[in-house]
Amino acid sequence: MNDEQLQVVMGLIMNAGNAKSEAVAALAAAKNNDFTEAEERMNAANAALVEAHNTQTGMLTAEASGNNAEVTLLMVHSQDHLMNAISYIGLTQELIDVYEHLHRLDK
Repeated sequence: MNDEQLQVVMGLIMNAGNAKSEAVAALAAAKNNDFTEAEERMNAANAALVEAHNTQTGMLTAEASGNNAEVTLLMVHSQDHLMNAISYIGLTQELIDVYEHLHRLDK
């Protein structure tokens, strides 16, 4: 893996990790009935997820163009981070919706 590919893979890991971290913070805010904060954190999570997804799309486009990258454990790890972030963000949004519903019932 050359330096350019390493930077791309590390960027994917960073953005996917940031996306999941923001979703974790969003869920914590929702647990405390701070739905404004939860929404802001989910917006940040989705923005980071878009960055990670754009990086992955760039990698796929390069490969489709014949510029094959060496598949390393680090590259696989980056894809795992992205997949986990996507799953976690989706589930987190569902849980926030449940917390909001329960909060409305308590009023």
